Amino acid sequence: MKKNQVLIGALLCLTASISWGAMFPVAERALMYIDPFYFAFLRYLAVSVILGILLLMKEGKKSFSLEGQGKKLLFFGTMAFTVYNFLIFAGQDLLGHNGVIVASIMESLMPMISILILWVFKSARPMKYTIASMFLALIGAILVITNGSLSFVFLLKDSIIPILFILIGVIGWVIYTMGGNQFNGWSTLRYSTLTCILGTAVSAIITFLATAMGLSVPTAEVMQSIYGEMIFMIIFPGAIALLSWNLGIKLLTPTNGILFINLVPITTLAIVFIQGGSLSSYEILGTFLVIYALIQNNYFQRKNLPSRVKEMNPSEKNHLIKGTQHQ
Repeated sequence: MKKNQVLIGALLCLTASISWGAMFPVAERALMYIDPFYFAFLRYLAVSVILGILLLMKEGKKSFSLEGQGKKLLFFGTMAFTVYNFLIFAGQDLLGHNGVIVASIMESLMPMISILILWVFKSARPMKYTIASMFLALIGAILVITNGSLSFVFLLKDSIIPILFILIGVIGWVIYTMGGNQFNGWSTLRYSTLTCILGTAVSAIITFLATAMGLSVPTAEVMQSIYGEMIFMIIFPGAIALLSWNLGIKLLTPTNGILFINLVPITTLAIVFIQGGSLSSYEILGTFLVIYALIQNNYFQRKNLPSRVKEMNPSEKNHLIKGTQHQ
């Protein structure tokens, strides 16, 4: 992996993570007016239109062909734009104000979940330095969010259902992130667009059924009251973050790129601080640990790649060069 590739990939994943970190405080206000199902569905409906237009302009009509990959695209799209999108906001809404904090810290579990999935289903044992970096970054994120208090543990105990919603949603996004490697011949824009369109179609069906069962449709007044929040959610945590994340993951591989998700709770806390909060020693230490873990992992990744390649057989080298998860 070239140094420029690592740097660009890191910047892209950083952009996505910061955007998502700002997402939860913004969503908190919007969810006071609109149901999480309609909030999630309408958000990515707009993103689907934006990405569809970009793909049409850049790659033409032929790029919308599924090429026999329809089932895979539908599965991964559903994991991201239905499972994650619906459940993360449903869980946050059920938890109220605490949902901003809980949703942020649950995002920090993504690296651990990806490690377990790869280890169990693909026998892809990660390098020791990657495992160490993930644990260190998780500890840092927990310190930031909990501020060294055990009260967060009791919050989890009393809110198990919404916590499970968020956890399942997070697992859905991990699966989607890992799925991009199965479309190596496709551009990031194409994979992002087609999965977004298909996943949003599933969301539309579920939203329609929920509406038939009594879910209230947001009025024009409601949409006007959250106009600013929706624009932000569509552009930054939506289109920009999605494209940045998928391309960054493609450059860094899922195991290394997903480490940047630990910056989500850091960003959330920073926004709270800007709004008038203050930073404690626990929060400063936690922020340092997350940044240090990211830097260390990328350093060892570049340092150890040449020696690892020498020890691999030709098929393993080709697998690594294609950007698989075996780093």
